[in-house]
Amino acid sequence: MVRTLLIIIFLLPSISAYSFLSDNEIALHQKELAMKPIGERIAFWAEKFVGTLYDSDPHGEYVTKKAIVADERVDCMYLTFRVVELSLAKTPTEAVTIALDKRFIGKGRISEGRVANYEDRFQRGEDMMASGKWGRDVTEKIGLATETEVLKDGRKIKILSKGTLRSVFVASNSHALQVQSFRSGDLIFFVKSPAQRISDEVVGHIGIVKEEGDVFYLIHAKGMKNRGGVVEKVLLSKYIISMPFVGIRISRFE
Repeated sequence: MVRTLLIIIFLLPSISAYSFLSDNEIALHQKELAMKPIGERIAFWAEKFVGTLYDSDPHGEYVTKKAIVADERVDCMYLTFRVVELSLAKTPTEAVTIALDKRFIGKGRISEGRVANYEDRFQRGEDMMASGKWGRDVTEKIGLATETEVLKDGRKIKILSKGTLRSVFVASNSHALQVQSFRSGDLIFFVKSPAQRISDEVVGHIGIVKEEGDVFYLIHAKGMKNRGGVVEKVLLSKYIISMPFVGIRISRFE
């Protein structure tokens, strides 16, 4: 019996390297949240990760370990993946099944308890948005968007510029963004300036919106691969005013 348990414990990390909550705790929350709007569920799970250490593995620990669940350390893409999967699923097991669809351009495959084709995963935020798997693009519903060019294939996308957003915050002298239309659970994709882009990568960061009353917060994995960091919750206005990005795009699950 002991030997059997040891074998099971040894095998578990191959697909579930670490979860910040037990499956029973996750299932309980999923049951309690079942009737909530999807945006509220996304914001709830995002906040659960606040304080989690930043994943400094250049490829992501979940990729290196070929795991679906690796919650001990997260980067902005894994945080987005995992939060949405937990929010859409009714059970912890279903969240894994959803991950095999959502994280991949096609479909993920499990072989001998490990993900067999992480090379086919989404590696760029702009490709996540273009796929339609990560919500609907609502950028132009949030505010006046301007056009910017995506260098990789010549596509053009609409962004809300930092200047536009900053003027709203400063003019209203408020964290509430009363003239805007953000919602809890919105995914924000932060757009690099052309000078910052490496290999034509357009999106440099991803975060999740949480609304409390009339105040909007950003929950995001703040860190760098060579320095570490932590998942934090900050005023969205404060982050945008000082962010090192030229603008944002927003996607929403409805």
